[in-house]
Amino acid sequence: EPKADEPKAESHEAVELQLFAANSLSKAMDAVQELYTQDHDWVTFKDTQYLSSGELNEQLAGGAYADVLISASKAKMDEAVDAGYVDAATRFDMFKNDLVMVTGENSELAAKYGADQSFTLADVATGDYAVAVGDESVPAGNYADQALSTVGCYADPSGKTGSDITGKGGTFDGTPLDGKVNLQTSVGNVCKQAESGAVDVAFVYSSDVYRFGGVQIVGTVPANTHKNIVYPGAVTSESKNAAATQEFLDWCLSSDKAQEIWQKWGFELA
Repeated sequence: EPKADEPKAESHEAVELQLFAANSLSKAMDAVQELYTQDHDWVTFKDTQYLSSGELNEQLAGGAYADVLISASKAKMDEAVDAGYVDAATRFDMFKNDLVMVTGENSELAAKYGADQSFTLADVATGDYAVAVGDESVPAGNYADQALSTVGCYADPSGKTGSDITGKGGTFDGTPLDGKVNLQTSVGNVCKQAESGAVDVAFVYSSDVYRFGGVQIVGTVPANTHKNIVYPGAVTSESKNAAATQEFLDWCLSSDKAQEIWQKWGFELA
């Protein structure tokens, strides 16, 4: 006699999902996908694309296929919605993150500030330190520019500061950081600059510290100096597997095991 659960098992058609996710999610998402396929053996994940949020949108603009877009930036997801890359009705905020200042693990700054993490934006504004920041294509860089503007280290054309600016189109010229900023195309590269000692301080997400290691947090950037760091997710408009995709996204937030993984890598559920 067939077991009661056999017909149910057969009712699942094999499905392959293609995820486009922000760079900073790579380690956590790899672990979560592996966990998901253990309980959902009819699902496989194609080689997930981890790129900066801007690059993910460029891929979709170029006609690349994906089932899911998870961005590290509300603004980049807004652009994806406006361009019709995602189904706006499926959009929701998945994660939150903190912006932190890090330095190489064995640096003098780590020895001085690592224990109590009391290094501040005011310390950066002295102009005594070389700083690494993501460039305009990197959301972490936009958040850093917003924060730096509040201490006179980034000049926005609008003259506004903090969460009122995009963190794009401004300049460090004529500020205490003039000539001291090392711009990088990914938050991973920003982290490496601090780890190698090429700069004194780098601005990255708290999750990057778990992801890359080699750096020590010396201070957390006050949340009120920049826009909220949220990671919106959405099913793409082209997805041929919308139901299976939505099921995966729901599971990402509802599964206790998945939540443990997100937390381990420094992500809080939004």
